[in-house]
Amino acid sequence: MSSYKELLAQREQLDKQIKEAVLREKAEGIAKAKLIIEEYDLTAADLFSRKAGGARSPSGKVAPKYRNPSTGETWTGRGKAPKWIEGRDRNSFLI
Repeated sequence: MSSYKELLAQREQLDKQIKEAVLREKAEGIAKAKLIIEEYDLTAADLFSRKAGGARSPSGKVAPKYRNPSTGETWTGRGKAPKWIEGRDRNSFLI
């Protein structure tokens, strides 16, 4: 069985190897990315815009804010108010 000091020395050696591996693999990844960027003539806007690569924008759905207690029907508070809430105090229908 290894002593405490031997285990600490092993941990230090492993930590050093891990740091070296991270640096090496990061450099390899950067080199690959640079090749792809050059190959396809990509810009920062191509890589980091929200719409790049066909990324979808949020659907625009809004959580309901009001609920009709008798039917369970909901309303977001946007657009024309439903008949069940028209002319009434909306605070009593808050979810």
